[in-house]
Amino acid sequence: MDLLFLGTSSAVPTRARNVSGTALIESSGKGWYLIDCGEATQHQLLSTSLSLHQLRGIFITHVHGDHCFGLPGLLASAGMSGRTEPLDLVLPTALHDWLHLSLAVTETRLPFELRLHAVETLDGWRTGNVQLSTVALSHRVPCHGYVFAEINSEPRLDLQRLLAEGIPRGPLWGELARGLDVEHDGRMLRAQDYLRPSRPARRVIVCGDNDSPELLAEVAPVADVLVHEATFTQAVVDHIQGSYGHSTAAAVARFAESAGVPNLVLTHFSARYQTNPQRSPSIEDIREEARAQFTGQLILARDLERYHLGRDGRLEVMATDRQERFH
Repeated sequence: MDLLFLGTSSAVPTRARNVSGTALIESSGKGWYLIDCGEATQHQLLSTSLSLHQLRGIFITHVHGDHCFGLPGLLASAGMSGRTEPLDLVLPTALHDWLHLSLAVTETRLPFELRLHAVETLDGWRTGNVQLSTVALSHRVPCHGYVFAEINSEPRLDLQRLLAEGIPRGPLWGELARGLDVEHDGRMLRAQDYLRPSRPARRVIVCGDNDSPELLAEVAPVADVLVHEATFTQAVVDHIQGSYGHSTAAAVARFAESAGVPNLVLTHFSARYQTNPQRSPSIEDIREEARAQFTGQLILARDLERYHLGRDGRLEVMATDRQERFH
């Protein structure tokens, strides 16, 4: 699984960072999922290899504009690019009428079906090898995080069970390995009963805005990657006398360390943090505060940077488009 960040700024864009948008890409490298869609997300996509035709679903964490204002435009562009496959959208109920109205008043007629799901009542969601669940967070408005589990992506035959049941080697094994049900000695053999994961499911948590990382206590210990906002450092919070529904880098890092998260990715940085470490406050202040609390793999996300979760469970940077924007 890969992560590609389309926007890592909070509230407003900066010269180097767009507002919230994160792409989660299947291990196959084809299908992908969009979490949040701030303004200009579709413009950011133009600098990537991602196609709106291969988008499997869109997931909005909460109603604030820096997380959803780009949605009508992205859908319109998907239609104009020729997409015809239905598209699932999981988003707060309050945004359903807003989205319908935005498309209606602009006379945007999509050539594909929109399947809207309310995040507040979602009871799981799955497509292919990816299964989704949600977790309620704490913000100024209702907000959710999304837990993606890529399961059985490279299944292998359960050889011991096949031999124990006397199922002969040969074509039957080949059919089952391809995921096909077969008949043997008058009974139906279901492929799912004879396939087992070649490795444990990989789990990536992508959060919305959240001032209480401990709300992730049940899901974080089994996650390979936690993507969480770190809008402020503690020094800034002390100065402004309140986090306004957001977390500090120290709070997130401290929680991730206690939960045993191996890979922590921080994002959604206040525009006050400069990319130039010689200016203050800078992004490096966030890194230093988090590093003091967390001993695992720590990444501060950058726009258009892509990260790969390897077989060793370590998240590593792959490539960055338009790197000159960050110098």
